[in-house]
Amino acid sequence: MSKKNGAKHLDSLNFGIIGNCKSAALINEDSSIDWCCLPQFDSPSVFGKILDENIGGQFKISCNDDYTILQFYIENTSILCTRFSNGYDAFEVIDYMPRYKKDDNVYYSPPEITRILKHIKGAPKYRVIYDPRLEYAVGETKNYVKKHFLVSVVDDKNYDTLFLYTNLDKNAILNATELTLTKDHFMSVSYNEKIETPTLDHTLFEFERTKVYWLNWCHKTPSFKQYNEEILRSAMTLKLLTFEKTGAVLAAATTSLPETIGEVRNWDYRFCWIRDASMVIKVIAKLGHTQIVKNFISYIIDLVPDKNEKLQIMYGISGEKTLSEETLEHLNGYKGSKPVRIGNAAYIQKQNDIYGILMDVIHYQIESYTQDDEKHEELWTIVKSIVWVVRKNWQLADKGIWEFRHEDRHFTFSKLLCWVAVDRAIEISNLIEGGKSAAKWESLREEIHSDIMKNAWNEEKQAFTQSYQSEHLDASVLLMEYYGFIEGKDPKYVKTVKAIEKELMHNDLLYRYKNEDDFGLPSSSFTVCTFWFINSLYKIGEEVKAKELFNKLLGYSNHLGLFSEDIDFNSKRLLGNFPQAYSHLALIDNALNFNEQLNNS
Repeated sequence: MSKKNGAKHLDSLNFGIIGNCKSAALINEDSSIDWCCLPQFDSPSVFGKILDENIGGQFKISCNDDYTILQFYIENTSILCTRFSNGYDAFEVIDYMPRYKKDDNVYYSPPEITRILKHIKGAPKYRVIYDPRLEYAVGETKNYVKKHFLVSVVDDKNYDTLFLYTNLDKNAILNATELTLTKDHFMSVSYNEKIETPTLDHTLFEFERTKVYWLNWCHKTPSFKQYNEEILRSAMTLKLLTFEKTGAVLAAATTSLPETIGEVRNWDYRFCWIRDASMVIKVIAKLGHTQIVKNFISYIIDLVPDKNEKLQIMYGISGEKTLSEETLEHLNGYKGSKPVRIGNAAYIQKQNDIYGILMDVIHYQIESYTQDDEKHEELWTIVKSIVWVVRKNWQLADKGIWEFRHEDRHFTFSKLLCWVAVDRAIEISNLIEGGKSAAKWESLREEIHSDIMKNAWNEEKQAFTQSYQSEHLDASVLLMEYYGFIEGKDPKYVKTVKAIEKELMHNDLLYRYKNEDDFGLPSSSFTVCTFWFINSLYKIGEEVKAKELFNKLLGYSNHLGLFSEDIDFNSKRLLGNFPQAYSHLALIDNALNFNEQLNNS
């Protein structure tokens, strides 16, 4: 197996991700497709072994133990290659989801996965373990061999089908018969029945077109002197978490991967959080991929049709506003961590930080694309509405960035982002209407700023704290500098960074906070928080220390350079939903800092 960053935890999330901006699949380092939802990201799973080892379902190429396995991405693509070799016999499993531009300039992104078995040398022996379990493995999935395909059907509570096209013997696949590879073969899993039966030549042609798509996409991304590979892989991962149809950006591709094994912090992340998505598209825009920004802005405009409509913290990827949460009791969960949830009850929460985060990205859009007047009119309406909402709500308690489910508090981060909302609105006013509205908003900006400085600072802790009149520290306050509320060298910010390091840093990783929440005390590190801390070290002038910690953190990724939501403090095992957009956008932000430092030196 590939060990890109040194020794890995054997039970970690050692998966690669493939996708086509419609859906995605997670492929284990042994070639097993253990997670895939079709026809799109938030559909029921067709392979779900990651959530139940026994009944979840998988699609694996299996060899004897004398084969070594190496997994890697084809350079500058999101095409995954898993190489099997015993020294004498060797072959590769090449996995991709088709995505390429057709002659009419429309992207072809069908709900399907293609696996090419590429013969390298000798006569490798293998078995195909093809075990789809449709509809989250509810009911029995039955498989039937037809002339042109193998069809899987479930018709218990729900009806669904899945088709497998191949030039291998279909009965041998169903029976997991041992086969000998002497030439190339293909297997294509499709949610839809194909009008024309695929062939190997057709599959190879689609592979080349998909490869060209990713090469072109990467070519549009700037090259960097430092961490270029890490930036590019993270950028592609963020791209894979975008839903092209609407412009939504997913928080992660999975549901219910636990923050800590055996505990209940298991959530469905296959939705678009305004906070996460806004941060993602802002960092992607820095890399020159402007279409993602424009698509997301369109998604937001479509979500807010009425001037008085409150913004939710999150939406479905097709704009759904109701995301009712339920549990799948029949699934045992990742490593036995129950419950398995679909939907997310957090959609009803009040989180005042989202207004500032959205305003920040609207400001970026208007500042970057000054000629897009028609879009600016729509955005200006949203800007004024947001300021109105902030004026009415900024003094109220909320659930905060970490989505505490019971108690409302006056969270510092929420207040900070209310300040950001008004600050960016003033800048937008100056950009597009000569500052006519800015004058009447300046007093509100100053009022919020003074309120934070007075109530969030704890003299005893010598730090800005999690919430007003609290003694608890929180990683989110590190973003005060990031959003321009305070200078990096300001004594109060420097003291806050030092206090957080002393209290929340453990084994080179950061706690989000250490106070008890709805589910007890946090026991793993939220990956993005360590990236935030590294950024803060950099901004207070401790660049060498920041870079050392950054390099350590990169070493905790999986074998393909991918990060999840959480990392275990001791074992460094990846935990939580995967891959996590938040983690990868923060990685890029940090890497850009170090490149800027190099350019300025």
